[in-house]
Formats: sequence, structure tokens, C-alpha cells
Amino acid sequence: MTAAPSPSRPALPWGDLLAGLSVAGVLLPEAVAYAAIAGVPPMHALLAALVGLCVYPLVGTSRFAIVAPTSSAAAIFASAVAVGGPSMGFGLVLITGALFLAAGLLRAGFLGAFISRPVLRGFAWGLAVTIVLKQLPHIAGVHVAGNRAVQVLAGLAAQVDAFHLPSLQLGLAALLLWLAVHHGLRRVLFVPQSLVVLALGIAASDWLDLGRHGIVLVGQIEWQHLAVALPTMSTEHWLRMAEIAPALLLILFAESWGSVRSLALQRGDPVDANRELAAFGACNLASALLQGLPVGAGFSAASANAAAGADSKWASIAAALALAVLLWQARDALALLPLPVLAAVMVGILSHNLWPKAVISGLRLGGDAWLAVMAALAVLLFGVLFGMLLAVGSSLLLAIHRFAQPLVTELGQLPGTRDYQDATRHAEAIRHPGILIVRVEEPLFFANAEQVFQLIRNWAAGSRPDTVVLSLEVCDDLDATASEALAELAAGLRQDGIGLVLARVKDRIRDALVRAGLVNGADDAIPAYWSVDDAVQATAANRRIA
Repeated sequence: MTAAPSPSRPALPWGDLLAGLSVAGVLLPEAVAYAAIAGVPPMHALLAALVGLCVYPLVGTSRFAIVAPTSSAAAIFASAVAVGGPSMGFGLVLITGALFLAAGLLRAGFLGAFISRPVLRGFAWGLAVTIVLKQLPHIAGVHVAGNRAVQVLAGLAAQVDAFHLPSLQLGLAALLLWLAVHHGLRRVLFVPQSLVVLALGIAASDWLDLGRHGIVLVGQIEWQHLAVALPTMSTEHWLRMAEIAPALLLILFAESWGSVRSLALQRGDPVDANRELAAFGACNLASALLQGLPVGAGFSAASANAAAGADSKWASIAAALALAVLLWQARDALALLPLPVLAAVMVGILSHNLWPKAVISGLRLGGDAWLAVMAALAVLLFGVLFGMLLAVGSSLLLAIHRFAQPLVTELGQLPGTRDYQDATRHAEAIRHPGILIVRVEEPLFFANAEQVFQLIRNWAAGSRPDTVVLSLEVCDDLDATASEALAELAAGLRQDGIGLVLARVKDRIRDALVRAGLVNGADDAIPAYWSVDDAVQATAANRRIA
């Protein structure tokens, strides 16, 4: 008698557990460093990391995303703190989280596409340079006022004689050690190089009593009282943060969605932009209520998670547990961490972003690549907040400008076919006498419809055809403005003795034209056909009859 097979037990997610441990080792030093960038105690960044790691798996769709504070978000938070203190920063996080959640509910996952890649690259490069420059005073052991890159450089130049030599030596040694480990030993070590350098810095501080030599230490990390509370700010400050929050949302989502989507494409995983918006909203709302920094899915942490062998969202939970244990056990040790070592680690983390390779390579492509230079200069010269707003604003203005351009092409028939193509690009294309065939090259909507139809009317006035055939193949719908402008075009051409015929009219446009009374039965109805050739043949037949 054959024994019945024993029920199989689910395998323990060892890959996720090991990946979580590795990610926690990366996040701990990064969180402490990002807190220094943000200008708040480390606990605010560590709390935000714990919240992001625990909340994102409940809503998000990526199995690799690690939601925690990022360098860009920390720098923007610091700019808000400089305006009105930490409460203003937490208010910014709260409003941004609420906007994320609302965008997810409204299924606005397309928002990430409204920041062009050149703008994002330029902003990221300018931000990396700014953050690195702001670490130099910590390495030099001096205090420099100002948040903009040019202010930091001017302040450093003015205080060269006041540099603290022990701090400078320690910071440079830590940076050289980080670079040496990163380029020579990272394949041998089983722990992140940042953790190695920080651990050695803590050990040196303990053995050599570096505090007595005038070297600034991080200091005791106080436990944050876990109480849900709204930030306390004046109405004016709330309104100021409400102006900045949409731009922070776009920057965070573009950065996060880029990392989530790229890893998903590599592994063939499905991801949902609308659920990602809701997930980032929930994470930032929870972080703000617990006085944490803004969070997003940074590419470095997500890539480290995937490379460490993560197979599911349990890796994020494992990272949260490991980070909590590290924080519980290592809090006293972190108090001994020399600030020059922390600054050196931050410079090392961002060192690979300092060479503007992506910006330069983008300039060779032409087009809108010049926006990268503009975004970078805005961050360097005017600060992170203004640079962020200019980067987002320029992307939106470029999108509106592109959509609003009146792009119209004259079509001709390819010999021996029923196909119609751009007559200026195909010399063999046949133009039918008395018929001007044009095609709009952008979807028609309120911002461009009047300009497009005015261009067509001017074109018809110059060439004096009997009929204009208008192809709407790139249009999926017509809003009220476009429908009214189309009626005005038909009436204007009729006054000039020119008929208007529509071609490639899709069902939704037909429905809009029926609602507007422009087709089907009206005395001044506009003929509409499914293809350009049908429209041309019908127009030619009507002319022969006439």
C-alpha cells in the first residue's frame, strides 16, 4: 500500500528575508544622511522609512519597490523647513500625500508623463551637485549660511582659513575609504559599503574620543513619540505649501514611477500607475501624521532589493523589521557617528550622479534636451524649490505648446492605391483638381482647435478649391470648443463658396457631431465618411453630377 503524499508546506521566503536584511543595511545610513539634508533629527527619516516599508506593500503593485526618503525629497523638504520650520515641511508632506491619494482615486496615472526626461535629468543632476556642495561645510567643520549652491560655494570660499583640520582630515579619509570599498571590495563584502564606513567612523569616535577634538557628532537619537498629529501652521503657510505640493507630487511620482516601471519591464511584471499613486499617497499621509519625511520609490534602493534576490513584497516587510531591530540596537552607537563621516558617505552615495553624462548625451539628440540645462541651472542658481517649480512648469508649458500647435498636412493619393500621404514628402502623390485634402496632426481640443481651423481656412482662401476634405484620423473625440470651431469653419468656407467634407471620422466624433447638429439631416450638415478615399470619390461624383 502506497502512503499518501504529505501535503507540501509553503517554502519560507528566504530570498525576501535576505533581500530585506540587505536593504535595511542600505536604508539605515541613507536615512540618517537624508535627515541631515532635510535639517531634522534622524528619527524623522527613520520613521518615514519604516512607514513606507510597511504601508506600500498593502496597496502598491511592484514587488521590488522600496519606499523610503529620497535625496530629492529630503532637499525639497529642507527648503520648506528653511521657510517656516519643520512643521511647514510636515505640512508639505501631508498635502502631497493627499494629492497623491486623490490622483490615484481619479485614475490620473498619466501624470508622471508630464515631466519630460530631459527636465528630470537636469533637475536630478543639479540636485545632486547642490546636496554634495551642502555636505562640504560638514566635512570642513564650518557653518555656512544659505541653501543655494552659489551661496554655499561663496560661504566656503569666505571661510577657508576657518576650516577645522581634524574634521577635514576625517571627512576626506572617510570619503576615500568609501570610494575604495565601492570600486574595489564591494563584490567581496556582504554588507553595503556605506554601513562599513559608518561603522568604522563610530568605532573611531569611540576609541579616539573624537568629540573632544572638536569634531561634531550626530548626537543622541531621541525616540519619537508615536502620536498621530496634524502639523500646526498658519493659514498662510498652509497655502504656501499647497502651491508647492503639486510640483513635489510630480517630481516624486516621475522618479518613483520610473524606477517601478523599469524594473517591472525587466522582469515582465504588471504594475498599475493608479494604484502606485494611491500607495504613495497612503505612505506620505502616514509619514506626515507621524512627523516623517516625504517618501518615494528610489531607483537605487529598488535595484538593490531586486539584485539581492527579492521575489515578493515580503522583502519590504523584512526590511522594515530589520531596520527596526538595527535602530533599537544601534541607537546609542549612532550617537557617536562623526558628522564629517556622515557627510562623506552622502557625497559617496551621490558621487555617481555628479558627472552629467545623461544631460550631455541628451543634448546630442536635440529637441527639448536644452530643458535639462535650464532645470540644472535653475536648481544651482535659485535653489531647490524654485528649480523644482521651474522644472515642472517648463515641462507642462512645453506639453501645452506642443499640443496647441496648428499642425496640418496636405495629402495626395499614392498612384495605384487608395492611400493618401503627405504630398510634400511624396512627390509622386496625386492632387485632385478642385479638392484640397488636409489632415490635422494633433488631437483637436480647446487649446488648438481654433488655430487649426483658421489655418485651414487661410489655406483654402489661398488655393481656392471647390471642396476641402478634412481627415480627422488622429482625433478620438471633440470637446465643445472644437465642435463649435468646426461649425464656424464649415460656415466660413460656405461663405467663400467652398464645401467641407470630413473623412476618417471615428464613432465618438460622429456622436459629438450629432449632438452638435452638424451631421445627419440638417440643411447645413457636413458630410462625413469613414475613409479619405470614400470622401474624395463622393466629392468627385457630386461635382460630375453638378
